[in-house]
Amino acid sequence: MEAPDSVLTVTQLTREIREVLEGRIGTVWVEGEISNHRLQTSGHQYFTLKDGGSQISCVMFRGSASRSAARLTDGVQVQVQGEISVYEPRGQYQLVVKQVQMKGQGGLQARFEALKKKLFDEGLFDQEYKQAIPKFPRTVALVTSPTGAAIQDMLNILTRRAPWVRVMIFPVRVQGQGVERETIRAIEMLNAAEQFGLPRPETIVIGRGGGSIEDLWAYNEESLARAIFISRIPIISAVGHEIDFTIADFVADLRAPTPSAAAELLAPDVSELKRFFESTERSLSTRVQSILDHHEQVLDLTAKGPLMHEPVRQIQQAEQSVDDAEARLSSAIREQVRSLSDQLSDKQQVLQQYHPRVMIAEAGHRVQSNADRLRQLMEHRLVRLEDRLRARADLLRNLGPDSILSRGFSYTMTTDGKRLRDAKEIKKGDKLVTKLQRGEVTSIVQ
Repeated sequence: MEAPDSVLTVTQLTREIREVLEGRIGTVWVEGEISNHRLQTSGHQYFTLKDGGSQISCVMFRGSASRSAARLTDGVQVQVQGEISVYEPRGQYQLVVKQVQMKGQGGLQARFEALKKKLFDEGLFDQEYKQAIPKFPRTVALVTSPTGAAIQDMLNILTRRAPWVRVMIFPVRVQGQGVERETIRAIEMLNAAEQFGLPRPETIVIGRGGGSIEDLWAYNEESLARAIFISRIPIISAVGHEIDFTIADFVADLRAPTPSAAAELLAPDVSELKRFFESTERSLSTRVQSILDHHEQVLDLTAKGPLMHEPVRQIQQAEQSVDDAEARLSSAIREQVRSLSDQLSDKQQVLQQYHPRVMIAEAGHRVQSNADRLRQLMEHRLVRLEDRLRARADLLRNLGPDSILSRGFSYTMTTDGKRLRDAKEIKKGDKLVTKLQRGEVTSIVQ
């Protein structure tokens, strides 16, 4: 047999297989049932994913597991997203899981997020609409299954911590068809409890134990959310475990992580209340005793004071003090009246000085004086203008046409009054008027 040209080691072959698988398949979604689940102290989780015909080993490292809300146990149907790889030390291919969701959870989760956004936009989750939960309720209503573990936990806690609280149990289904309809009916009836001859509860608790998203889906229905929102009685939502969230939790007036936690919120521990009241009693006793001691000291000092031993002298001194105060008061009043009288006199003088009649008379004098001065100025101005006008008239008379005509000159103009300066301005047959010193001559151009 001839020696082969190249021989691969097991490690080399395994690495090439890994590269082929990772390169050709990459990231995939796989659906199946979990078996052989194992949680290591490191936080990594190992399990087998199988169906009726095959199985594949899976590993979910701690980082991915911490971000996943799904609880992995044997027998659970899941959908996982991961990358195909090869664990080289054993030459075994496996799926490195990045995300896990329960089978069918993808569609439900999308519906959940869509409804959550819708109700959030409408304001059903706003804090301003949340009603306050009574601190010491006398009557509470539990809307839950009468046979489940949740009701027993809540009753045990309420009985132990607050035995005085009256508990009304409104039995409803907590899983399967019709859960939301029965829960809505319970809310409506409890809000109208008086019409049915029942005591009106001060708080309603909607509760049930944990489960898958499918088990809790009834508490994600829009109709139930709106019934919780319009309830006039405060509602505590205690659905599922601490990591479970439903639409009912967001719209309720208060969310409790578990039914037991809801019962603890409703009923303060009786022993704690007892200690609180005892502490309050001690504080009140100390305060009252302190007040009594103070008043007792006041009485003792009063009994030992001069009023008890020399009452007549004390009264005489008090009367004398009153007389002194009266004299000082009279003197102060007189001084004040005198000061106000002086101020009034000053104000009257000022007022008299600026009285409208005085002001009008002064204004009249000023107007008359200004009028006289203005008349003098106008007369002087008119005289000056008359002299200037007479001088201009003389000048105009000397330079005017009448002065020229008086010296034997004349001027010719057309019949419409246009004076002629050039013979070219006229033509044969035109009628002309010649102005003389005395009279005028009319002529026709030949």
